[in-house]
Amino acid sequence: MRVLVIGGGGREHALVHAFCASPQARQVFCAPGNAGIAQEADTVDIAADDLPGLLAFARREKIDLTVVGPEVPLVAGVADLFAENGLPVFGPRGDGARLEGSKVFAKEIMDEAHAPTGHYRRHTELAAALRDVDTQETWPVVVKADGLAAGKGVIICQDAGEARAAVRLCLAERAFGEAGGTVLIEEFLSGTEVSLLALCDGTRVVPMAPAQDYKRIFAGDQGPNTGGMGSYCPVPGFSDGLAETVVEDLFQPVLDALRRRGIEYRGVLYGGLIVTEHGIKLLEFNCRFGDPEIQAILPRLDSDLFEACLATANGELDTVALRWRPDPCVTIVAASAGYPASSSKGDVISGLSEAAALPDVTIYHAATAVHGHDIVTSGGRVLAVSALGNDFAAARERAYGALARLSFAGLQARADIADRAVQAQNGEIGLFPADWAS
Repeated sequence: MRVLVIGGGGREHALVHAFCASPQARQVFCAPGNAGIAQEADTVDIAADDLPGLLAFARREKIDLTVVGPEVPLVAGVADLFAENGLPVFGPRGDGARLEGSKVFAKEIMDEAHAPTGHYRRHTELAAALRDVDTQETWPVVVKADGLAAGKGVIICQDAGEARAAVRLCLAERAFGEAGGTVLIEEFLSGTEVSLLALCDGTRVVPMAPAQDYKRIFAGDQGPNTGGMGSYCPVPGFSDGLAETVVEDLFQPVLDALRRRGIEYRGVLYGGLIVTEHGIKLLEFNCRFGDPEIQAILPRLDSDLFEACLATANGELDTVALRWRPDPCVTIVAASAGYPASSSKGDVISGLSEAAALPDVTIYHAATAVHGHDIVTSGGRVLAVSALGNDFAAARERAYGALARLSFAGLQARADIADRAVQAQNGEIGLFPADWAS
């Protein structure tokens, strides 16, 4: 079969790498791809948001399954366009993708599904939002832009001054454009975050292995937020049985609530969970595979991802089962100079072959390009280094050993990825509140 992956980052390289290992995927294309993806698949110079171009290519090449990586084309309706033209697609249609495209919509669905989440108020008028801030009695609070804001639309505010500034940033200064035309003032939830991704075929939900990521740029969770500087999978203390419970109590009711509205959600549903002392609550939903979580999840997958994605798109998840290797995986992101405020482009990357040749190591390209005979940086998060090991300590040592083989000007990487997983596995710490109500 012929498969098209839409996107060009580390997530898409992870998908391409997994599909290329499938005996069912005879030929793999990626649009637009990157330098690493081009070493494994046929890259196509079509932007991920060029919906007519993608459709024309898929029809011309008789693509059997299109897998959409980024959220922007999903929210824009790429799955609708493909389905209307009789082309199988993995990814929700535009109405389902609103779970990520609109935080207000997501909250409404959570409420309808009785899925526990933080309390919130929505505002479209500046004066009303500022009055709301003035009546706030507990801090911090979270101010969120309703729409897609490239990961920058969530602001944790420690006091009224910061909250008023965040509200003005959205509603008065329009810093996030239309995405900030509606804001949520939301309860701040304290606890440990877990990313749980699940495949959904419209009626069924099958969880993947849980993961944790690192959002801050510097070790010790210091500095500004990023798209993710590393991750690990699984999560010590978050059992398979607990994941199934989360699916039963949170994910399935949300899928059922969507279906009652006439929305058939097929694709991956990414739940941003937080384990609080009062139990598990939902922070957010995303409509695509997490990045860098998927780079830590897929090396552990011991079954055929392409088969699972095809069954999801066809509404036949009952025909497949996901199997997992027991070995944990640690993923470390190497970012370019200046990230996340800016990024350095055109810096030559060395050591790629040496690092990739190490046992149980996979190098996923995110922001890379070819310049002459060299592979160079082309954005903020450049590479993701993933490694398996018989325990977290071994996986972490192997990942950092591979990272040490890589170099480019200004390379940034956190030095503490999976430290807490090692400590938790050794029984030195617990990742979750000691008395949380499971």
